[in-house]
Amino acid sequence: MKVGRFQVMATLQAARAYVLGLPVASAKSFGLNRAIFYAAAKRGFKGKGAMKAPSGFKSKEKTYSEKEIKRMQMSFTMTNIGDEAAYSVEIEGKRFFVIGSEVQSPDDFKKQIARRFGKGFREAWKEAVKICKGHDRGVLLSQRYFYETVYKPRRDALSETWTKKYGS
Repeated sequence: MKVGRFQVMATLQAARAYVLGLPVASAKSFGLNRAIFYAAAKRGFKGKGAMKAPSGFKSKEKTYSEKEIKRMQMSFTMTNIGDEAAYSVEIEGKRFFVIGSEVQSPDDFKKQIARRFGKGFREAWKEAVKICKGHDRGVLLSQRYFYETVYKPRRDALSETWTKKYGS
C-alpha cells in the first residue's frame, strides 16, 4: 500500500507531539487527530453538526460501559500543543484526542497509519522523530511554522521514500 500524505502528516504530527513531551500513545492520538482535522479542513468540514462529548471508546483490553463513558465525558477538554488546540479526553490516565464524538485511539493509529508502513513503521517513526528534533522548539510549537517548515517541504518526498522502503 502507498504511504500517502495523510500518513505522512499523522506520523510527523505524532513525532512533533512526542518531541514536545507527550507520551507515545497520546502523541499518536494527536497525530491522527491532526491528520483527520486537516483532511476535513481541505474538503470544507462537511460534518455532522455540533460537537459532542465522546460517545464511546474501545481499547484492546476492554469495552467500556455506559457509566464509564459518562465518567470519561467529564474529562472532555481542550488541550494545547503549542499554539494548536484540540479536544481531548482522559482514558485510563492517558490523554487521547477527539474529533466529533470519535476518540483517536492507539488502535486507530495502528490501523489507519502504521499498517501502511508494514513492518517498517518503527524505522519511519524514528526518522520522523529525528526530523522534528532537528527543528527549533519554536517551529514545533507553531502550527503554521510546523506546516510550512517541517511538513510541506517533505510531504511528497517522504510519501515516495516511505512507500518504496516500507509500503505494505
